[in-house]
Formats: sequence, C-alpha cells, structure tokens
Amino acid sequence: MHITEHILNFTLFGSEWVLWLLFVLSILSVAVMVERAIAVSGRLVDFEGVSEKLRDAIAADDHKAARALLGEPRSPEVRVALVGLEQIRRGITPAVEAMASARSRERLALEKHLGILGTLGNNAPFIGLFGTVLGIIKAFADLSRNQGGGAAVVMAGIADALVATAVGLLVALPAVVAYNIFQGRIRRTMGRVDAMAHLILTGARDEGRGLPSDAAKDPGKGA
Repeated sequence: MHITEHILNFTLFGSEWVLWLLFVLSILSVAVMVERAIAVSGRLVDFEGVSEKLRDAIAADDHKAARALLGEPRSPEVRVALVGLEQIRRGITPAVEAMASARSRERLALEKHLGILGTLGNNAPFIGLFGTVLGIIKAFADLSRNQGGGAAVVMAGIADALVATAVGLLVALPAVVAYNIFQGRIRRTMGRVDAMAHLILTGARDEGRGLPSDAAKDPGKGA
C-alpha cells in the first residue's frame, strides 16, 4: 500500500479525537492556572510602613526585632530577607550571595509550570487547525463515496471540522491571558524582592569586610 493511502486511512478518523485531546489540554490548563494562582498568592509586606524601622533594627544589630517586623515567611521577599538576615553577621558579601541564591530559587518556584500555559497558548490553535484539516479531508472522502449527497455532505463535514479550530482558540486564549498575568505578577514580586534585599544591605553595617561593588549594586545579579 502506498504511503499516501496509509496517511489517508489515518485522516479518515476525522477530528473527533483532536477535540478530545483539546478537552484534556483545557483541563490541564485550568489546573495549572488554579495551582499557580495559589502558589503566587501570599501575604504582602507593607514595605513603606516597615522600611525605616527595619533599616534601623538592622543598623542596631537587633535582628530579633527585624525578624519580628518581617513576620512569617509567607512571601518571597520575606523569605529572601530572612536569608539575608541570617548571613549579615558574617558580612555584606555572604549576605549578598545568600540573597542572590534565594532570589533565584524563588523565581524558579514562581515560574514553575508556566511553560505549560505558554506552550498551550502558542500551540492549541495549531492543534485545532490540524483537527480541522483532518475533518475536511474526511468530508471530501465521504463525498467521494457518496457523490449523490452533493455539496450538503461536504458542507456538513466542513462545519463539524471547523469546530476543532474554534475549540483550539478557546483553549489558547485563556492560557495566553493567564500566562501574561502570572508573568506580570512575577515581575512585580521580584521587584519587591530586590527592594527588600537592598533595604537589608542599606541597614547593614559594613564592619570592614568590604562591600563588593557589583553585588552591592544588584543583590539579584546572576539570578
């Protein structure tokens, strides 16, 4: 049998299996959205309200008071700040490096599974289009076997096939919107992380250990 005939036999399954695939992908997309919404939510620190008190507490080496001001580690900026406080007694350099490492871990955690949404947003329309092509091929194959049906046979098959493209777009659009929303949230969160890290370094006293110029300018460098 010619390879074209093998491919034709495959396409005659139509677009129904593609619709089921898109249905499964839509469930996966919603699951990722819910999981990421829970993961990126957290108690925000009143940065303006605690900044001066926190800087003064660090400058006075009152790390107990500084930790009390930060509260429970429920947000990335607090977790990174607590890592910096743990290392600040050893000097500025260890604190900078520790916070840079913690910043990288927090970013990786925030971006977890977002690739699924990005992939679905980019490729779900193509999966739907693939189903439409399969459906159109099947419609013309049906016409060749039932020529007495005329154009009505083809039109009905094409109408069914176009549903796959519509479903593909329906899966892609929420995924793209959610992906952009989460990316924006991550950028704002990492901005707060950097601000908190700089606040820790500003309040810390350099006890002659040397403040590395590059790291001091950007504790997130290399993240």
